[in-house]
Amino acid sequence: VRSGRWAIFIERVLREHDVPTELSALPQVESSYDPRAYSRVGAAGMWQFTRSTGRRYLRVDHVVDQRLDPFDATVAAARLLRDNYRRLQSWPLAITAYNHGVAGMARAVRKLGTDDIAEIVRRYRSRTFGFASRNFYAEFLAASEVQQNAKRYFGSLKRDRPIDYATVELAHYYTAASLERALGIDRETLRDHNLALRPAVWNGSKHVPRGYTLRVPPDALKLPLAHALEAIPRNERLAQQHRDRFYKVRRGDSLSRIASRYGVRESQLVALNNLRSRHRIRAGQVLILPDSARGERVRVARAEPPADGFYKVRRGDSLWIIARRFGVSEAELVALNGLRNRNRIHVGQRLRLSGVTVVARASDNGAEEKPAAAPAVPAPEAAAEARPTAGDTVADLAQREVTAREIQAIAAVAVEEAIAAEELALIAEDEAGAAESAPAERPPVVLASREHAALPAAAESLPAPARGVRTAPDPSDYAVHRGERITVQAEETLGHYAEWLEVRASHLRRLNRMRFNTPLVIGSKPRLDFSLVTPETFEQRRLAYHRTLQEEFFDAFVVTGTTDHTLRRGDTLWYLARRKFRLPVWLLVQYNPDLDFGVLPTGALMVVPRVEPRTS
Repeated sequence: VRSGRWAIFIERVLREHDVPTELSALPQVESSYDPRAYSRVGAAGMWQFTRSTGRRYLRVDHVVDQRLDPFDATVAAARLLRDNYRRLQSWPLAITAYNHGVAGMARAVRKLGTDDIAEIVRRYRSRTFGFASRNFYAEFLAASEVQQNAKRYFGSLKRDRPIDYATVELAHYYTAASLERALGIDRETLRDHNLALRPAVWNGSKHVPRGYTLRVPPDALKLPLAHALEAIPRNERLAQQHRDRFYKVRRGDSLSRIASRYGVRESQLVALNNLRSRHRIRAGQVLILPDSARGERVRVARAEPPADGFYKVRRGDSLWIIARRFGVSEAELVALNGLRNRNRIHVGQRLRLSGVTVVARASDNGAEEKPAAAPAVPAPEAAAEARPTAGDTVADLAQREVTAREIQAIAAVAVEEAIAAEELALIAEDEAGAAESAPAERPPVVLASREHAALPAAAESLPAPARGVRTAPDPSDYAVHRGERITVQAEETLGHYAEWLEVRASHLRRLNRMRFNTPLVIGSKPRLDFSLVTPETFEQRRLAYHRTLQEEFFDAFVVTGTTDHTLRRGDTLWYLARRKFRLPVWLLVQYNPDLDFGVLPTGALMVVPRVEPRTS
């Protein structure tokens, strides 16, 4: 009955994306056509996107979750199914990949040497290929049969009628109350037809965002939608979103205590943070606070410049952090120290501070404190350069009252810093191997990220990594294999493994006979020590890290489509991801699970995602 509201739209979108219209039965398997459906693992909406997969095609955050919009989610599902088919060249496999993942199905094909879904269902064994995945295609066939012959199974049915919505893309930010008054429609009706807007919008903690496509049933309107919006007073057409503030949960905190401290309601915190229960928060968790929250003002911790005028860079520092710590601008530090790249400072480096102009800062009592000499006002471009860096955590940003827009800049900066780090690694490899053979004749080696975000200049003399190691292109292979070995993935270091295993990195080096500063190679299979942590716990921590890494990227960028690239002689994963397409390595690998990036075949097609910054 519910399918009647969406069936025509779903079939049209599938046709537009060259997806068989029979796949319109998939929402029956996923959610019984319920756009409000949530699964126990966090999949949401009629098409049951998880957050990580959803963010490849949709906006998913605490203001807008397009997984819950049947229209946006349908377009995303069509794109995902088409992408699955492009990689697997089989609709039964592409449909099963909707549940199990395209990389998992590609691995099954490689392991068994067949793309016959019946053979794979019967013979393939994997820890993650369980009952749901194994039977997903059969469920789809059953749902398709029932949908096409509904009268035979249920008799005469009266299906819901589709709604021909009035729609408009908002040119400004609005409060829900403003839209309610202007349209003459109660809030519940607006909410029922705009499911992507999260509770934070409806309770007033956030505005309806600019660029959002508002949907209104036409019979509820007294005026055309565009005319009704024009009648909204200018002072209610807002230029920006409520700014996020953050609070890091401490031991002994409760949601009611935090709400009381900041003068907000518990229900606001629950809605803004998408909490399933007000009784479940944990120490270390970072909560978003409403912009109107009162409470103690968070101040930036400042320090006096050292007596000799020099500062020694410590682990975790960035130029932005140092500038804020001493109340100066990044531009001055760059000029005074002759830095060629503001993203390349290293532990132990001495930076000159004397001669810079100290910017006025707040004293402990909140009053503005100025130096004896009148401070020079930093240029606008210098002020604009003071932004978060890849080394910042959400808690760091919270303590500095950094805006949501600045937080989104982290992903972009992270890409640039990763490029700089891998440039040093490539230089090291080229220099070390120059005496053996020309770079074009050596097998390309792909490096995982190093243990520190900022590499010392001496990294240029690091020993070259092992030659001829083949890379594993599947980013979802996070399992522990026989012999307590794992396959190294992009953005992983020995430091990460040591943290997840609760051992020292030096112990893992000795276990694998690795010299200090020898980089990990993506696709290599180091042995780990599970004496303190079980393989299951390690896998959970590893998955959580990669999920966070990808979510931070998709907070700032959105994949708008794909293009094909024909591989040429000399192409490597590092060059294609960092130099040519300016993408994270893991993203390019994710879109090409069947390619062996260690020996990229000349003439083969690579799928390249098109990425654009999010605009709101």
